[in-house]
Amino acid sequence: MGARAGSAVAPAGPCALVIFGAGGDLTHRLLVPALYNLHRSGLLPEHFAIVGIDHHTRSDAAWRASLRRALRKASRTRDAEGQPGRFDEKLWHWLAQRMHRIRGDFDDDGLYARLRVRLQHTEQVHKSAGNVLFYLATAPAFFGMVAEKLGTAGLLHAPAAGRSGRRPWRRVCIEKPFGHDLESARALNARLRQVMGEDQIYRIDHFLGKETVQNILAFRFANGLIEPVWNRDRIDHVQITVAETVGVEQRGAFYDRTGCLRDMVPNHLFQLVAMIAMEPPSSFDAEAIRAKKAEALAAVRPARPGQAVRAQYGSGRVLGERVHSYRREPQVARRSSTETYTALRLDIDSWRWAGVPFYLRTGKHLCRRGSEIAIRFKPAPLAPFRSTAVAGFGPDWLVFSIQPGESISLQFDVKRPGPRMELAPVHMEFQYKDWFPVLPNVGYETLIYDCMIGDATLFQRADMIEEGWRIVQPLLDAWARAGARGLASYASGSAGPAQAEALLAAERHQWRPLVPYKPTIARRG
Repeated sequence: MGARAGSAVAPAGPCALVIFGAGGDLTHRLLVPALYNLHRSGLLPEHFAIVGIDHHTRSDAAWRASLRRALRKASRTRDAEGQPGRFDEKLWHWLAQRMHRIRGDFDDDGLYARLRVRLQHTEQVHKSAGNVLFYLATAPAFFGMVAEKLGTAGLLHAPAAGRSGRRPWRRVCIEKPFGHDLESARALNARLRQVMGEDQIYRIDHFLGKETVQNILAFRFANGLIEPVWNRDRIDHVQITVAETVGVEQRGAFYDRTGCLRDMVPNHLFQLVAMIAMEPPSSFDAEAIRAKKAEALAAVRPARPGQAVRAQYGSGRVLGERVHSYRREPQVARRSSTETYTALRLDIDSWRWAGVPFYLRTGKHLCRRGSEIAIRFKPAPLAPFRSTAVAGFGPDWLVFSIQPGESISLQFDVKRPGPRMELAPVHMEFQYKDWFPVLPNVGYETLIYDCMIGDATLFQRADMIEEGWRIVQPLLDAWARAGARGLASYASGSAGPAQAEALLAAERHQWRPLVPYKPTIARRG
């Protein structure tokens, strides 16, 4: 995005990546596979090192072996063409040679002293030029503390410029959730700003690493026929759906304290809202884009409890397999009132979007896995068809499919063959795999690379985080007071609760059906 616009993609500059939580699931399942893919694509610098930090007592060799097993497993995943991946031992060996590990607890001041020594050694051995990216792949409770201890140890402020004349950089990448309500988000932002500048903070949202999400801005602002109709005069409403077939799996303890709303809406879904609703930026510079996204979120009215639905999944069948209810999941309270499904209506007080409802829904154990943004256009006047058999028009939809298949499609009406004027809906569809090489990707490659080159386009600023919590805070407050009252239920393997359908039906709208994704056959020349 920003720093890459108009130029060839080159490897990142020399640096060291310090991973707090190097023994955890995120590192094994996503971070190391993403680094492996970046190296395969030629985007990692030759002068590069990884310093893993965790509290496990296993040996360094055992740690590397566990990462190798996870990487081999990730490599076996089939790509978008259905072909199995291949593990490259040489690529792994290159990474493994650059891996170092420090054992210790995050609250131990001695850990940070040892880290300072290790980074000095890394700079000498791997020529990392003093540049360091600290990645906090930890539980959210550690974010503020780790940042403060890094600051106290003097690790967030790089030494003076060396012979090259460039001062080394220090950046911190933080996973979600960023706070659990508006007050805690503000407090965490304040703690971080005590020890570093906003330009050093990279709040990551892996949704923004997906190609279709990034393509929204290009699609809107690079095509002259799109932006003139991107407003309240032509758009009837917007639907954003993130549906999952999985339940809470082994995350019961975390999820029962968090819930669907906190887990998905202020971050993932609101980032999609911002990209759809933002005004054109003056350039593709990171700050120009983030300013417009923040402006769009600031215009969203606080959500109203009367225009939101929360529900919890019961037992049922998902993808043909019998599953039990949420309250029977491991580490979930047997009388839990935590929601696993959320649907809400939002209004945006801007000239472009006044009167256009944005409908959002997300949930677990639904009938289909899929994420999409659907733009419903207003119908054309029916007057020219008064003397024909046409009684009405089908809906015109522009749909960004984010997962599992990355595509952009347009649905519109055409005349059905025959002597009478009859209409039929048809689709035009662009799929990435039909036009571009499909590269192995876990969704973190672009984001890690952007952290290394200092491009903050796809990362949230403090004000964007706080605006997201501001919007949902009325729901958090109302649902906390209500407890289990008003909590709907839905069968696992269904499309969600009936109350979500009623939310749209009140305005003569309906959700797009959750139908199984069927990839089309690639048509390459």
